Parts: sequence; structure tokens; C-alpha cells
Amino acid sequence: MGSFSIWHWLIVLLVVVLVFGTSKLRGIGSDLGAAVKGFKDGMKGDDASPKQLRDDGQVVEGEVKSHTHSKA
Repeated sequence: MGSFSIWHWLIVLLVVVLVFGTSKLRGIGSDLGAAVKGFKDGMKGDDASPKQLRDDGQVVEGEVKSHTHSKA
């Protein structure tokens, strides 16, 4: 099973285009691109961190474990 030449890949590409059609392939490509973009945006996650305000008005970065107010 040797390596395929460029002519083999061109014939495979031609068969795929004939079977699926260009509009179907374009739709699949745009769906795949949107999925990859959504995955990249989900992996960033820097701006989506929960924030909590202190009594003096400063923002504290982190996760809120419980929501209790104690006035002392």
C-alpha cells in the first residue's frame, strides 16, 4: 500500500464533489468552521470568569461558592 500521487487525490476529490455537490460541501465547510470557532471561543474563557463585589466596591476575581451577606 504505497503513497498516493496527486492524481489519486484529484480523482478522489472529483468523486466527492460529484457525489455530494458543491453546495452541500460548502454548507458542511461553513458548519465545521463555526464549530471550530465556537470551540476556540470556549477554550479562551478568560472573560467569562465570575466576579464578586466587595463592600468597598472593589471587584474580586474568582468563583462564588455561596451567596451570604453578613452585616457585622
